[in-house]
Amino acid sequence: MITTKSESWAEIFKRLDIDSHDFNKGPFEITANDIKEITSTYAVAHNSYTEPRCLCKQDNRGELPDIFKEKGLFILPIKNGHYKILKGDGYVDIPKIESAPIDYYSKLDFELDTSKVGDSEMQYLDKAYASSMIRTFMNDPSLVLTIRGRKYTPSIDFTVNGEQIHASSVQTEVDAGYEGKNQVVLIEAKNSQTDNTIIRQLYYPYRQWQKHTAKPVRTLFFEHDKHTDLYNIWEFEFTNPYEYTSIQLKRSARFRIVNG
Repeated sequence: MITTKSESWAEIFKRLDIDSHDFNKGPFEITANDIKEITSTYAVAHNSYTEPRCLCKQDNRGELPDIFKEKGLFILPIKNGHYKILKGDGYVDIPKIESAPIDYYSKLDFELDTSKVGDSEMQYLDKAYASSMIRTFMNDPSLVLTIRGRKYTPSIDFTVNGEQIHASSVQTEVDAGYEGKNQVVLIEAKNSQTDNTIIRQLYYPYRQWQKHTAKPVRTLFFEHDKHTDLYNIWEFEFTNPYEYTSIQLKRSARFRIVNG
């Protein structure tokens, strides 16, 4: 019986003879149907070890199956039900912010009682926006919430370490997107301490919204630390918009929201 995702992927590699593929010459394309056909033939301890969506969800390096780690691989969706397994590191480090917390005085003249209910990443992101902390970090008082939820990418072409990739109609999710007079700001939010994330979660929405606006698109990673009640923000940029791996950290800061 298969008891882990790593065991399931090891069986998929074996059945499709992916071990013999030379990833230095190009990626290996795999479909959800390929995965279903193979995983339907063996018993598993949990259906997440057979479901293509679950098996292909590898949002940080810790979620990589053993065989991906051993061979230095990662996976990207290229259209609904189609994926490419590529050579390289598809993740970006989220470095610990060492600078002292900034006391941020909320622009609201009242305290938000409803933001204290629950413990979701969205409520903390909403509080950061409502207090104008996001606007302050971006130095843009004109920002308003205009984007949220799941959408599908238009056709996009890009490279991964020089390897040409074409993707279209890939589902993306933006936790919050803000438009101002001169820019669009996209945020990927987490509610747990994260030291790395797959670049795709930042890159696909970035390329997607570039297609819909002539304004510069800027990308933030946001995290609330529930142990310290600090709000951490990292701004990343792509030095080459058409190269997936060109991501760089531009700046970061952490805030403590103080009610005025």
